[in-house]
Amino acid sequence: MIFGIGLAVAQTALRDVIGKTILSDMLEGRDKISNVLQKIIDGIRDSRILEYYIKRIMTKTKNLGIWMDHSSAHLMEFTTDPITTEIISSKFTHQEKEHSLSKSESLMHNKEQNQQSAYFKRLGEAIRNYEDVIIFGPTNAKSELLNLLRADHNFENIKLEIEQADKMTQNQQHAFVKDYFSRRELR
Repeated sequence: MIFGIGLAVAQTALRDVIGKTILSDMLEGRDKISNVLQKIIDGIRDSRILEYYIKRIMTKTKNLGIWMDHSSAHLMEFTTDPITTEIISSKFTHQEKEHSLSKSESLMHNKEQNQQSAYFKRLGEAIRNYEDVIIFGPTNAKSELLNLLRADHNFENIKLEIEQADKMTQNQQHAFVKDYFSRRELR
């Protein structure tokens, strides 16, 4: 049992060092990383350090990154595992807009409003399961969602932030989320 905890602590410590090290520094400074890891391993004998890593293993903060615009949201949970993306799409598509607009502009605006409300509600249901959320993207959809969430007392214990970002590939989105939460852990 103690060996298993020690192994888990060592693995978590290694992830911490690797997560906070730039790849080029990692390749050039293997001795430095080795020294840092040795200090961590030596420090495990200190019960406070052991307690810190056990706490990190047992209580992971649930972090979520969301790249969004008015048509879709890409949800990415920040973990040490490879990040996966879940996509939530608005039901108000370009074809839906054209179809509604051909009938009446008022109908189109009402339909757009209802579909956007349902889209934001689905996002809120997903966000409810997290403690720390960064919402980023190129449009003002992130601000609209943030305002709705802050008005709802169910989200008052969730740290919500927004950042402006351009259109991004999936790899760029994952890198943004990793960088954002890694910087937060260092503080």
